[in-house]
Order: sequence, then structure tokens, then C-alpha cells
Amino acid sequence: MPETLYNPFTRFNFSNRNCFLTGETLTTEEEKIQVFPAWLMSRYQLENKVIKLLDESYIGYKDLKLPCATAVNNTYITPLENEIETAFTQGYEAVKQLVPLKLFQWAGKLLFGIIFNELQAGIKQQHAQGEQFSVSQGLIHKFSHLHMMLQSLNKPVVFDGFTPFSLFLFKVNNAENEFAYRDEINTLTFSLRIQDFGLIICLQDNAANGRYHQEIYDQVKNDILHPIQFEEFNAKVFYSAFLFNRLPEYDILPVGDDIFMEANPLRGTSGRPVFDEWQNKTYGQVLENFWKKWGYLLFEIIKDPEQPMSFLLGKDGQKIEADKLELPL
Repeated sequence: MPETLYNPFTRFNFSNRNCFLTGETLTTEEEKIQVFPAWLMSRYQLENKVIKLLDESYIGYKDLKLPCATAVNNTYITPLENEIETAFTQGYEAVKQLVPLKLFQWAGKLLFGIIFNELQAGIKQQHAQGEQFSVSQGLIHKFSHLHMMLQSLNKPVVFDGFTPFSLFLFKVNNAENEFAYRDEINTLTFSLRIQDFGLIICLQDNAANGRYHQEIYDQVKNDILHPIQFEEFNAKVFYSAFLFNRLPEYDILPVGDDIFMEANPLRGTSGRPVFDEWQNKTYGQVLENFWKKWGYLLFEIIKDPEQPMSFLLGKDGQKIEADKLELPL
């Protein structure tokens, strides 16, 4: 019998009675794993810190959990966590050696874990108000495909001739024990800046954002960046992920013991560009948020509307070395 993929969105099953990855019935609702792994929370003292959800409420990092069968955790999740922990502890050079798919799976499990908790909270809130829970078809489309791709952890899933994500990795001169995490659920974008590196992943764009930023990435990817430079590139990616206007479609084909995922062309039959037009003012607003730590305001960032402030590239388009930066104390 050919392998099949589990889709919790078919029946909108987000209870704690079923494993998030396989759908199998759990023996107890206490069979759970942490969304943010224990080693990460311990290292950066996150156990007593909170993260903001879409409904503006806050939840503790340690309270974000996923129902997961013990065997699934032991066989698939824990080995991945151990490999990621080892690399992240060693730093940039070790992270660079990781298979990119492993980073995608790790970030995808984390982001899907947040999505799972968001959906649980939304369902509970709407039912308490006597209303039927609803979420946009566009988001269901994205979330369900991310979940299918996550099953490359436990199923023989083959991404046939395409990469489902864009990944950017930099060496960054971070402060000791700094933990800088961001995500954008609507665009499935993830970033983490810790140790001596910064990582950004667009989890479901078929590498489109990678191509969009290829020129500047090639210019600076081998440099040691100042955190403000990394956050500038981060802002560019989060903004372009917002401008990305396609919902990627996939054909899923069981072949022998494998499950092949084939990506349909992003352009499809539309003559519309894959990305909406870049607006410097909107980008400036995004950058202001990413640069909040350094106190730069929008009016400074877009003083020249044609060329927003940059610590990555000079007005001549040449990269700026991190040790040449002039920053406020």
C-alpha cells in the first residue's frame, strides 16, 4: 500500500488527543513536546518569558506545546533536536555544515507549533462565544502544505526538482547570550539570531525570496555582520515575503515507497510579477521596527525616499564593512 500524508486541516483536528505529525491517537493528553526545545529555553533563560500571539495575548515560551506520540518524538524529533543543538552550540561554521533541509524541518516544526497553538486558542475562543471558527482559505493552503512538507521527517517525501524554502545564513558579531527571534505566520517567515550567527528562512516560497535577494546576499554572505546589518537584511526578507503574491501549488505523487512533491510553476498563467512592487516607505516602516534597538525612526530612514538608510551598502552600491560602521552608543 503506497504511503500517504496526514492532513489535520481536512477535519480541522487540532486537539491534544492526536499526534500533530502523524494523526495517530495518543494514549494520554500529556503526551506532548515543547515547541521551543528545552535546550534553547534553558540556554537563553526563556522559561519565564512570554511570546505574543496573533490575538495580542501572551503565552509563556514553556507553555507552547505540541501533542506528539512518544515513538514519533524518540524516532524523529529528538534526533533532529540533538543535531541542531550540537550545531547551534558550536556556532556558525557547524550550522553552515548542516543539510539545509534539517534547518527547514527544525524551523518548520517550531513555526507550525506556534500555528497549532494559535489555532487551538482561536477555536476555543470562538466556541466560547458560540461562533463557528473560521480561517482564510489562503492560510489553510499555506499551513497545510507546510505540514505536508514537515512529514519529510517521518515519511519518504521527495521534493522533486525544487527547494520549498529560501534560507539565508550569516556570521554575526552578536552580544553574548543574545536571543533575537522573529516570525511572521502569515508569510511563514522565520529568523533567529544567537551565538555567532543569524538565520532567516522563508518556509514556503519555492526559493523565490532567495532569488529576489541573491545579488545582495552574494555580496555580504561571507562577511561577519554587525547585528544592525543582519537586521537590515532581515527586514528586506520579511518585507519581500509580504510582497510575494503567489500561493505555491504542488502535485503529490506516490511512486513506489516514496512520496514525490512536484511544484507547479510560480508564474502559472498569470502575467503578474511574482512580487508586488517594492515601496520604500513601507520598507522603511518595517526597517524601523527591526532597528528599534538602535533608535532609528522612519523619518531618518527614508530622509532620501529614493535611497533609504543602509548599513549594508553605501550610496555607491558597495558593501560596508562592519568595522567601518558609525553607530550611536
